[in-house]
Amino acid sequence: MGLFDRISRVVRSNVNDMVSKAEDPEKILEQAVIDMQEDLIQLRQAVAQAIASQKRTQQQYTQAQTESNNWQQRAQLALQKGDEGLAREALSRKKTYTETATSLKTQLDTQTGQVDTLKRSLIALEGKISEAKTKKDMLKARASAAKAQEQLQGMVNNMGTNTAMAAFERMEDKVLQLEARSQAASELAGADLESQFRALESGDVDLELEAMKQQMLAGSAPSQQSLPGTATPQTQAPKDAAVDAELEDLKKQLDNL
Repeated sequence: MGLFDRISRVVRSNVNDMVSKAEDPEKILEQAVIDMQEDLIQLRQAVAQAIASQKRTQQQYTQAQTESNNWQQRAQLALQKGDEGLAREALSRKKTYTETATSLKTQLDTQTGQVDTLKRSLIALEGKISEAKTKKDMLKARASAAKAQEQLQGMVNNMGTNTAMAAFERMEDKVLQLEARSQAASELAGADLESQFRALESGDVDLELEAMKQQMLAGSAPSQQSLPGTATPQTQAPKDAAVDAELEDLKKQLDNL
């Protein structure tokens, strides 16, 4: 493949891609209907011209047929008058008009077939245009709905990075943090009350325990005095003094050695 062929293919591919991207369904549909209507106008003009030509041919055929009949009557009249030469001339003219009428009849039949074909084509094109207009409105509505759906989907997809949406998310996080702090403060306040009440309860227990100790000491004092061999605080003090005196004597003896 030559270089120019490759360049031509690249150019055509790029142009086709640009055209495809530039095509708007709504505008293309409108233009397609306009083109079809222009074709319809041209076809109507062609049908009108064909019908006009058919009518002219029909008139010419009728006129040729009439002239042929007239010369037929003139030939008969001349023959009745005994003028055979004039009758022959009249028959010659009749033959000419008869041939012309025959030729026009063939042309007229052809034109009639063409006109019928053009009329059927015109009716079919009118039906197609009517159907195209209905489809155009429907396709335009579908195209508009598709574009709206695409735009909506694009907005939904972009909401994650949208500044407003990000602000909402940040405020939601702050609200959650405030709620967590409030809950923690409530729990701490409840725990402090519990500790205060436990302190009060423990104070009552200590007082009750101290009272029980006093009762036990008060009840055990007489029994300790009555037990044999129990030393009282008064007898214990002198005994300790004697021990201290003996200890001092031993220290002095050690110093004199």
